Amino acid sequence: MGWETNTRPFWAGIDYKKIADEVSQKILSYSQDTSEWKVAKPTKNVTVSWKPSKEYSGNIYRGEGIIEEIPEKVIPFMYLAKYRSKWDKALKSYSILEDIDEDTVICHSIAHGYGMGIISSREFVDLVHVRRYDGGIVTTNSISVEYDKCPVTSSRLRGYNNPCGYVCSPPENPAHSRLVAYIQPDLGGLLPRAIVESALPGNIVGLINDVREGIKNFYTDDKVKG
Repeated sequence: MGWETNTRPFWAGIDYKKIADEVSQKILSYSQDTSEWKVAKPTKNVTVSWKPSKEYSGNIYRGEGIIEEIPEKVIPFMYLAKYRSKWDKALKSYSILEDIDEDTVICHSIAHGYGMGIISSREFVDLVHVRRYDGGIVTTNSISVEYDKCPVTSSRLRGYNNPCGYVCSPPENPAHSRLVAYIQPDLGGLLPRAIVESALPGNIVGLINDVREGIKNFYTDDKVKG
């Protein structure tokens, strides 16, 4: 995937390969699960659904939208810092802390507060693993992890991402992608769960719309420069 960061073997501390395999299986299972999803926020271009999570006491959310680019170009856009730091309006900063292998990284993100300031800024340290399946399907599979070079501090609230990711597959138009996002964050702190759950659907709509706009602008500019 081309991250220019230091590498280290899986045996050095936490077994990130095992974690990557486990979270990939969970995201695959989410994508195959079509039962009991309830629509939370339908819009013109994005549909958000939810159901109770099996990972924690909150809900898992699924956001779906069509992106005008092929999966192999969409997925790098989601997690390479040189792209994501430019288009994701929900983040204050995004960086890759370490390159575990060519398809696995540790990333650090700091999110803006949302919900009209009710939910304050949070930081996350996540393992992100890219996996490919037959039929042109490309996924990112991520979960929050402990990372000794970026410990929890009292200066910033640390959130926890339960298994989450993006499933990008070719729809009927081979030049486009069907992007499905799965998120189930535990934001920590003393926030009432109802406040978090009411804010998340709108955030997911914003995320997919930002991806769509960011990719369109990037590849349009790239063609012009070329």
